[in-house]
Amino acid sequence: MDEIDGKVIELFVNEPRLGVLEASRRLGIARGTVQARLDKLVAAGVITGWGPDLSPEAIGYPVTAFLTLEIRQGSATAGGHDAVAAHLAAIPEVLEAYTITGAGDMWARVVARSNADLQRVIDLVLTDPGIDRSTTVIALATQIDYRVVPLARASVTS
Repeated sequence: MDEIDGKVIELFVNEPRLGVLEASRRLGIARGTVQARLDKLVAAGVITGWGPDLSPEAIGYPVTAFLTLEIRQGSATAGGHDAVAAHLAAIPEVLEAYTITGAGDMWARVVARSNADLQRVIDLVLTDPGIDRSTTVIALATQIDYRVVPLARASVTS
């Protein structure tokens, strides 16, 4: 990525509904250059989507928790990480999941309508026979929202 890519990314992150023509005016570069840069960034997998970002809190899910899951090892019936991931993907309150190193095997970020509802979500997660146990941590406040623009800025080469 070069400086122009960085400026294009930052502009569209800050104003995702901005048109290519207006972006070219603001950046002082040709419309075709902006479109070509966007196409290149999408093809390279740098830009992964254009949809709206949603707030779980605003749609009724103010509780965020992180589940560390221990996956049953060595059991053909359990299905391993992929089977557990498929199970988690079917639960709407599971926002993301990662295979991890350390004390657990998988980490999932979940949301719930309340602390009592969080218990329902955890119970639903634990219905998978491939999960032996979970440890839950409830988030009290968001200190830094998910972000990538500072990383993109840092990766720009002149």
